[in-house]
Amino acid sequence: MLRHRRARALIELVLTIAVALGLALAVQAWAVKPYKIPSGSMLPTLEIGQRVLANQMINHPSVGDIVVFHPPAGADPRPAACGNPDQGTGHPQACDKPTARPSIQTFIKRVVAGPGDVIRIIDGHVYRNGMPEKDGYTIACGAGPECNFPKAIKIPADDYFMMGDNRPDSDDSRFWGPVPDSWIIGVAFFTYWPPDRIGFS
Repeated sequence: MLRHRRARALIELVLTIAVALGLALAVQAWAVKPYKIPSGSMLPTLEIGQRVLANQMINHPSVGDIVVFHPPAGADPRPAACGNPDQGTGHPQACDKPTARPSIQTFIKRVVAGPGDVIRIIDGHVYRNGMPEKDGYTIACGAGPECNFPKAIKIPADDYFMMGDNRPDSDDSRFWGPVPDSWIIGVAFFTYWPPDRIGFS
């Protein structure tokens, strides 16, 4: 009798572990996914090597959210290619149209403008619908050409304009355009590594 009880308890334990692992894998596949920060483009907010969790259930991010996404394929070449054929070197406006296909790369940046917003960028600061971004989290950009796009652009419907917090050293929507909603993977909401940075975003 004791042997049967032990065998039953062991079976229940194995089944419980199997169900827990299945649920964990399902959550990772459909709801939450981990990402490692590969570059310094989001300094000082996110450090190289920092690990975050992204909520994949959020379909429409808000301005200010940090998101994981596939950039346009125009982000792949160096220099980056804008989907607007009239966009050239020294053009006074940021890229206003992505290339037609997404890249297989995965980026993480901050949403600075959403569908229908009108923006221009002065010294790395975003002016959205005439109002300056509250951007105390950024690294100062300065007067270089990568920091100044004074001609206003309008973000297309269902697209989001992404920029790194490290404004002088970020490969972002300024150069390869807005990101369609369908290319967004999720919103970063929690840091789980390193230990001294554990917490919600």
